Amino acid sequence: MKHFFTILGHEVRMLLVSPSTYIAAVLFLGMMGFVFVGILDRYSQAAQELSPATPFFKFFFVPVLFMVPLLTMKCLAEERRLGTIETLLTAPVTTTEVVLGKYAAAYLLYVALWGSTAGLFLILKRSAGASHILDPGPIIGGYLFIAVSGLFFMAIGVCASALSRNQAVAGILSFTMLFAVIIGSDFLASASWLDDPAFAPMKAAVDYGRIFQHYEDFTRGVVDTRQLLFYGSGTVLALVFSILSVEAKLLHS
Repeated sequence: MKHFFTILGHEVRMLLVSPSTYIAAVLFLGMMGFVFVGILDRYSQAAQELSPATPFFKFFFVPVLFMVPLLTMKCLAEERRLGTIETLLTAPVTTTEVVLGKYAAAYLLYVALWGSTAGLFLILKRSAGASHILDPGPIIGGYLFIAVSGLFFMAIGVCASALSRNQAVAGILSFTMLFAVIIGSDFLASASWLDDPAFAPMKAAVDYGRIFQHYEDFTRGVVDTRQLLFYGSGTVLALVFSILSVEAKLLHS
């Protein structure tokens, strides 16, 4: 892995000059700013029991569904379309180093964009003059959830990019996979037919993978090791599939 940091630095620079990165950043910050203003408007009209951080992070899935595809759709698909992935791998680097370098660069940018929203809470603290409404528990838990779940979400985006030569197709595939994991799991968990005792093992598995339940636990300060295992194993599997997909495509090219 001695070339990992070289690839990581290169990919970070490429992301910083990519138009899709700035499109994702503008859309993300604009959307989360709009959400934050809406939350503050509701809090100004009536007292609320929950910290503003709790409803703020509840909308995590909206930017994830468009930001992850925008940040990852080019990382491998574009390399394959241009034929530069073969040239890159003729250098003394491995497929694993290339995939992990591109993944780490996209993840760092993802975390940086979310980290920039901390400014919203700082502005609120200074302007409101009431620090008691900014309970640090939900804020820390929310950002921890973003960081941990982002490992899995970004790995899904990289995997989608590894499966296609076209970045638009990779973006659509990434969106579909993320929608299925985040929204689909929650929708499936509410299905009445899963209440049948015969489907008890399946219901337990679906409940285990409910992303929204994980979010609620994190913002309440409950960090379940099973959830960490879920995101860790999911990340590893998605990256392994990405590496295998790139190598398989190279063998057939």
